[in-house]
Amino acid sequence: MSSRHLDRPTLSRRSLIKGLGAGALLAGTGYGAAHADTEVGACDAIVIGAGFAGVTAARDLRAKGLRPLILEARNRVGGRTWTDDFAGITVEMGGEAVDEKQPNVWREVQRYGIPLGTTLPAQRMYMPSEFGVYNALSPAEVGPRMAQLFTPFFDGSREMFPRPYEPLYRSDLVLPADSRSFKARLDQMGLSTQDRLWVSGSLSGLAGGNSDHGAYTMLMQSWALSGHTFQGYLSVNTYHPEAGTRALLNAMLADARADVRLNSPVVSVEHTGSRVKVTTKGGQVFTAPVAVIAVPVNVWRNISFSPALPAAYPQISTQGIGAPNVQKLWLLVDEADGQFSTQPPEGTVLGAVRPHTRTPEGVVMFGFGYDPNVNFNDRATVESHLRRVVPDVRVKAVKAHNWARDPYALGGWSVRRPGQLASGAFTTVQQPRGRLAFAGSDLANGWSGYIDGAIESGAAAAAYAASVARPAAAAFAH
Repeated sequence: MSSRHLDRPTLSRRSLIKGLGAGALLAGTGYGAAHADTEVGACDAIVIGAGFAGVTAARDLRAKGLRPLILEARNRVGGRTWTDDFAGITVEMGGEAVDEKQPNVWREVQRYGIPLGTTLPAQRMYMPSEFGVYNALSPAEVGPRMAQLFTPFFDGSREMFPRPYEPLYRSDLVLPADSRSFKARLDQMGLSTQDRLWVSGSLSGLAGGNSDHGAYTMLMQSWALSGHTFQGYLSVNTYHPEAGTRALLNAMLADARADVRLNSPVVSVEHTGSRVKVTTKGGQVFTAPVAVIAVPVNVWRNISFSPALPAAYPQISTQGIGAPNVQKLWLLVDEADGQFSTQPPEGTVLGAVRPHTRTPEGVVMFGFGYDPNVNFNDRATVESHLRRVVPDVRVKAVKAHNWARDPYALGGWSVRRPGQLASGAFTTVQQPRGRLAFAGSDLANGWSGYIDGAIESGAAAAAYAASVARPAAAAFAH
């Protein structure tokens, strides 16, 4: 059992088979190897990327009567979500959180009747001290203190983000603050050494291990989206699809009825005249009236666009939005070590570790690493780093994915860099260009970095793409 079952009256269990019967669903979506020179007019829209943004775009295009073709670089769908297996249970190598405060993903969870689960709570928490050792404390000791430390960090959030789904609604307040990083705001607070140690690890982890990389305004917006409270902010990562994110993704794919081509990394996009021509690494060529670019922003720089996109696109791709240096790892620890969590300060190679599921073999935990050069797939390496926090812990097995070195991600979750809003670069790259629409969690107005943001962005891209494709499709039909 991968999690504790969560009974919620708003969620039907009737569609659990949609997640568990993934193979049957995928068989009905037109999966296949790409072939050369697809017939012109065989599709009405090309979607590049089969993460939640791309799949949402394809599903919505189909609902508008258009025929989508999805080109996916990997040998799987999901993008920066990835349901896999470890220690006999279902795990997520990428994103997984869904929450009632996230309207787009929550609507899809309800629509497809996806059952949700929760992870194990920690029974003791290893927190850093100014003396260089870690103290094992109870959640009752840690929680209230963390709330006291974090809440002032977000002073002014209600004024800055009264409409959190419109990040520039109060541009007079947001833009001047956008150059500030997580670290700059933390420096401003003047915390004691002890208090800073407690807070810095969480903040740096959100930015991929370096608190200078994250824009203070993005964190403020996340706080506002969560209801301006510590409990609301903390609770966002409570729930996940019980059968994995693939349960929701595959249900959406089934409705998309898309022609999905795996192992088809795109190398060039020509958008001239009345058609878009997309070429893959293998030399396959596909054409359509419109294309949705639904790969992570960090990957744009590896696709040749002709004519070239405005300078903001390659610039923000090179600078990056996806958190750098991120690895996600799963570990199985000995049953006797129990349900613990860790919160190391900024600067540690292995970041926070949390309990997930208790199995007959031990406790399955997950965590994050922030050095792409460290092999977190090596059990002894993980155990060595974890023992610096939890002495004598016994790690029995590990499994990790290096998102920083993944050529089709080049980073983890979304985290805007300081100044990307103020410079106008972010709002520029959100916009469609002629026959190209752009989608992805990186580009969301709301829950950027979450599945919800990917769905929001994919839906917007589909609406634009349909407005372009419909006239072209009608002309072709005649």
